[in-house]
Amino acid sequence: MIRAGRRHLVRTLADLAAQQGIELQTLQNRAAHKSAGHPAPVSSPGSRALLFDGEQVDAYLSGRPVPPLRSEDDDQEHDDDDLLDRREAAAVLGVVPDSWHVYKRAPLLTEHMVTVGGVEHWPRGIVHRYRAARPGRTAATGRPTGSGDQVPRDELLPRTAPLLDADPTITATAVVDQLGVSRSTAQGALTRLRADRIADLIGERPELSPDEAAAALGYPPALARRATARAATVLRARAAAPYLDDVLAAVHRAGWTTQAAPDVQLPGDDRVIAALVLDSDRAPVPALVWDERYGWRTAASRRHAITKGAVPPSEGEGVRYLAGGITPPPGEVVAALSL
Repeated sequence: MIRAGRRHLVRTLADLAAQQGIELQTLQNRAAHKSAGHPAPVSSPGSRALLFDGEQVDAYLSGRPVPPLRSEDDDQEHDDDDLLDRREAAAVLGVVPDSWHVYKRAPLLTEHMVTVGGVEHWPRGIVHRYRAARPGRTAATGRPTGSGDQVPRDELLPRTAPLLDADPTITATAVVDQLGVSRSTAQGALTRLRADRIADLIGERPELSPDEAAAALGYPPALARRATARAATVLRARAAAPYLDDVLAAVHRAGWTTQAAPDVQLPGDDRVIAALVLDSDRAPVPALVWDERYGWRTAASRRHAITKGAVPPSEGEGVRYLAGGITPPPGEVVAALSL
């Protein structure tokens, strides 16, 4: 989080590189920001867009002792002016980070959202105010408007996960009985959870196949068939993440976007697609879309960059496929857009 009163001190990795007179890619290649003694990021663990406290960085680079920030154990831990990113704000509500895009649309949160270093943040006090009065069946559940199930869509995974922990062989019918959701909703949640856990285990034990990992986790073949297929897609998405981050960094350097991380989606559980929204007035196109089957294309809409259906859109009306294969160097992607 960004501690109260320190927003003006926040620096990005690009700022750190410029301060040291080197390119951002050089800084990342050297992993200078991960050196022993270097100040830790103020962004939440797991964030792709790393932010740092400038006062701490200046002290480190000049060889002076790094001043500590107010610790979590401080009496002022809950300063209402602390700025929380989406992971931290979601934790306040007790929901998974990916669900925050639903909750942040609330007028109170929209009004008080600030962007620091290209990353959206919300004051801690505002998030707590929203939690106390958020809409739904009760303040305790915060059911998003329009949800057809008894459990809010974006709280479904954290509510289903303990059930799967308790019984790896749990069926969609059992989830329906316990949570009051539709069968398709329950099946989708179980598939996503099992797939992520299969992928996690393979990450730890690469010698395992998806089927072997599912068996090791106690998932019956009949219940894990779709999950093992999705797990393979999840692993491809994780493998592609560094490349997509590099392209996003190149687009950042071109001054075309403030997006903090690629929007990665797995349509149909069997494809990896990512969108980069180019929200700058100087951007040559509204958005870029990467498809693991076809590489990069432009999109005519920032809001709906990733189209529905398995068939890719035809060229024309703002859609143009960029040459260079599936993973052209980031610089070539930027150059192609500049033509």
